[in-house]
Amino acid sequence: MFTWFEFILMGLAIFRITHLFVYDTVTTPIRRMFINEEQAVDEAGNFIWEYTPKGIGIRKFIGEILNCHWCTSVWVAAFMLIGYLLLPQIFVLIMWLFSLAAIAVIIEEIVLKHLY
Repeated sequence: MFTWFEFILMGLAIFRITHLFVYDTVTTPIRRMFINEEQAVDEAGNFIWEYTPKGIGIRKFIGEILNCHWCTSVWVAAFMLIGYLLLPQIFVLIMWLFSLAAIAVIIEEIVLKHLY
């Protein structure tokens, strides 16, 4: 079904898409439709952010998924796999795009950690 190369590309794409939805600033407006963000104080007196799902039903369900990168990655993986099986020409492009973006992010993090 997959070569090892495609498997690695798919994994990188799933990682990047998951990170995009769960953490990236650009998707904050989407997350705010489903998650409440509240500032709180931890035991050490530090300000932290707490995230709770909004609403009930499907809205709460999506909020719970977006609040958990492990959960989001399962749904992204299912979407990517089904898309790849049904529309391979489109999903190969999506896979390449987000795989390359993931590699760029990983390289940037390594550079920032070790060179600055």
